[in-house]
Amino acid sequence: MKLLEPWKLALIVLAVVLFLALVIGLLVYFLLFDEMYFYSGTFTVTNVQYNPSMEKKTSKEFKDLSTKVETLMTRTFQASILNKKYIKSHVVHLNPDARGVAVEVVLMFHFSSNDNREALWERVNSILRRRLQTNTGYLEIDPSTFKLAGMKMENGVNLLNNSCGLRISKLNSFTDRISGGMSAQDGEWPWQTSLQLSGIHRCGATLISDTWLVTAAHCFRGQKNPREWTASFGTVVRPPKMRRFIRNIIVHEKYSDNNADHDYDVAVVQLSAPIEFTNDIRMVCLPEAFYVFPHNTTCFVTGWGALSFDGPSINNLQQAEVKIIDTNICNREEVYNGLITPGMVCAGYLEGKVDACQGDSGGPLVTADRRGIWYLVGIVSWGDECAKRNKPGVYTRVTYYRDWIAAKTGI
Repeated sequence: MKLLEPWKLALIVLAVVLFLALVIGLLVYFLLFDEMYFYSGTFTVTNVQYNPSMEKKTSKEFKDLSTKVETLMTRTFQASILNKKYIKSHVVHLNPDARGVAVEVVLMFHFSSNDNREALWERVNSILRRRLQTNTGYLEIDPSTFKLAGMKMENGVNLLNNSCGLRISKLNSFTDRISGGMSAQDGEWPWQTSLQLSGIHRCGATLISDTWLVTAAHCFRGQKNPREWTASFGTVVRPPKMRRFIRNIIVHEKYSDNNADHDYDVAVVQLSAPIEFTNDIRMVCLPEAFYVFPHNTTCFVTGWGALSFDGPSINNLQQAEVKIIDTNICNREEVYNGLITPGMVCAGYLEGKVDACQGDSGGPLVTADRRGIWYLVGIVSWGDECAKRNKPGVYTRVTYYRDWIAAKTGI
């Protein structure tokens, strides 16, 4: 029998070792971290006065206090023995209290199924109680009001699924193509929707509640009959994770199909039945009308549009990182020569290369705040071809039409 050459034998041994290392690594991971535990913590912040606007989770007051609370929770557990098992915290309610503001925060951890639940609760409770009695930074917290309770996993997951702007965290880098982007994974952009005319992808849209989408008005040129449209969800158009018929299409009253200047390019779409939120299908947050997204803010645009001008739409959702461009720059003669109005926002790069393209229309331009909550900045509207130099993408500015969206949907 002929013996293998030494270099071939070494390659085979190396391949076997790498395979075994991968298998062992996966087994260790799933044996050690196979369960997600949820806890509900409540306490009163005494140096902040309750404001009725805190009832709205997208308000500045809610965001400011929640950011401080979540930062405190994260720093507490990252400096503790549970630092490798802590996932994140999320403030779910701010309520009035005679002494200030009553906070309810959900805490998430990875634990082994072999761990003792009572012992884990004791450890989490001890770490938090000790921190609240010592240094709480900018927040003054009454330690006597602190309570910690376990939550059933399904209740915790359901609570997070019904919170806007949350998504599954991904470790991959966001670099290049919608035109110049990369494929998205399940749960990365759970609000992304495909609007289909007679079963064929026509436009993107964004899920803003369990029954409403927001998209571009120009998607419905000559095709406003809701019975001819469907909406699908998930990262692939075929087969989708979920599909809904359309009950109603509301196009902005001032939009015209012959609208050469692209103003009022916004519409809302009502689904035939409510969506059941999951890890992969969730709603984005809508910013308040007064909110300003500064130029140079990092955003992401997603869609199933063409990878190049006049190319075909694709089946796998694409994503690309872009930057908001100052309107004054976008209105320069060599860019869009004054065509950018207050209801629009430019995003991309003056050098081109990365952009939305045909078939991405109506889809979301989003950015995350300091809490990791995602907000809808814009709606893919128009541009000069795709990814051309000095011709960045132009989006409908959501804050400009925020009151109109609220008037039509109640959101």
